[in-house]
Amino acid sequence: MKGTLFIVSGPSGAGKGTLVSKLVQDLDGLSVSVSATTRKPRPGERDGIEYHFMSDVQFDALVEENGFLEWAQVHGQRYGTLADDVTRVLASGRDVILEIDVQGGLQVKERYPDSVLVFIEPPSLDVLRQRLQGRGTESGEALERRLETARVELTYKERYNAVIINDSLAAAAAELTNLIVRHRSERGEA
Repeated sequence: MKGTLFIVSGPSGAGKGTLVSKLVQDLDGLSVSVSATTRKPRPGERDGIEYHFMSDVQFDALVEENGFLEWAQVHGQRYGTLADDVTRVLASGRDVILEIDVQGGLQVKERYPDSVLVFIEPPSLDVLRQRLQGRGTESGEALERRLETARVELTYKERYNAVIINDSLAAAAAELTNLIVRHRSERGEA
């Protein structure tokens, strides 16, 4: 049986990464696709673990070769999902989690109509601002750009199969886990 592609999207700072990390700890049979990016690593990030960090030249070559399932420019940098990685894992019967931006999520849904889109929403824009400021990785201008992007991304949540408001990590993680367990049950898995 082919695996299912679960796409987790939402504004920067909504808690997507934290929720996906918890999900992978709690459920077996999941693979997280590691995105490629042209942005520089943040402190503690490792190539091939959090992202595949690439130069613009490397990224351009993959675009030319149709090596991405989707790619987009976000906050002045490019991000993409390596098509071969996702296809190989799905064919092996494992489910794949993509943690990608909203525009990428909608692109993948067009290519994989059976994928399940999950939108992670912050409780409010004020909470989102606090989370982004708490990271300490954004200048004032970059922070405002991320908040403006978040306002736009929130308008797309109705196009997703499920919306999870991340106001409590434990509750949001349980909701995401239950969504995948329910989906597996519907397709006949134990």
